[in-house]
Amino acid sequence: MKRLMLPLSEQEVLSLHAGDPVLLSGTLYTARDCAHKRFFELLDAGMPLPFPIKGAFLYYAGPCPAPAGKAVGSCGPTTSARMNVFAPRLLSLGLGGMIGKGEMSEEVRRALTENRAVYFAAIGGAGAFYGNSIKKSELVAFPDLLSEAVYRFEVEDFPLVVAMDAHGASVYDR
Repeated sequence: MKRLMLPLSEQEVLSLHAGDPVLLSGTLYTARDCAHKRFFELLDAGMPLPFPIKGAFLYYAGPCPAPAGKAVGSCGPTTSARMNVFAPRLLSLGLGGMIGKGEMSEEVRRALTENRAVYFAAIGGAGAFYGNSIKKSELVAFPDLLSEAVYRFEVEDFPLVVAMDAHGASVYDR
């Protein structure tokens, strides 16, 4: 099991291979499809995104409200395929990678390879477990989207598997 601290260096990204288990720590941003649509509206208008995209990681998730003493409630991954149309452009702008559930498209695979980025898979149905690895949560953008707003998370030992690597390999090919 590899322990990684975000942001990842190019060398760290290239050392990862589909199927590798990792424990990820550092800063993640949440974004589901509604937030991605807003990102594209901003980009198309020549405006900046609400977070620095270079090297950032997006977690395709929307947190449930936090119970007392917790940063968030349950926060499991959503289906990544809904972000297939958005991911290549964001990767070309320097996005370091994504975290979600399930297979992504061939276009995303090519974009990961071209941009030396990685896609991690999280376990669906384990939202309460993932919520325990989130140590801080801060609303960043689009509060009207409620749980689909963009949040900045500080995570510690967030358990994931490399689903698609920067070499073009995918666990979904097996």
